[in-house]
Amino acid sequence: MKIRALDHLVLTVADVTRSVEWYQRVLDMRPQTFGDQRTALLFGAPGEEQKINLHPAGNEFPPHAANPTPGSADLCLRIDGSLEQAMVQLAATGVKISEGPVQRTGARGPIRSLYLRDPDGNLIELAEELASGD
Repeated sequence: MKIRALDHLVLTVADVTRSVEWYQRVLDMRPQTFGDQRTALLFGAPGEEQKINLHPAGNEFPPHAANPTPGSADLCLRIDGSLEQAMVQLAATGVKISEGPVQRTGARGPIRSLYLRDPDGNLIELAEELASGD
């Protein structure tokens, strides 16, 4: 067996409505309701969507992590465009950048990143891919 891609991940959140509003307003993710009134956030190009499922803390959907906790995630999301454009967009939404831009190494090579926090305190890294020589 070979793993091909990540389909979705789950964030345990204190308030699903607040999280949907933040991810939609700040990161332009699209909310989706599925199954038994479950909520997800979609992002990515049409036909290549990925999603983040949201589980309400204390009312997680089985099966779930052994110790689901709001604020325990650390996610890196690749962006289209530059970090400078992202910084302008974040400023317009009133979101504080915790750190960056800084150079890091991503799954596909060098990246430049900004760090911010969602309403639960999860660390969200926004990364632009760099050419190998940058």
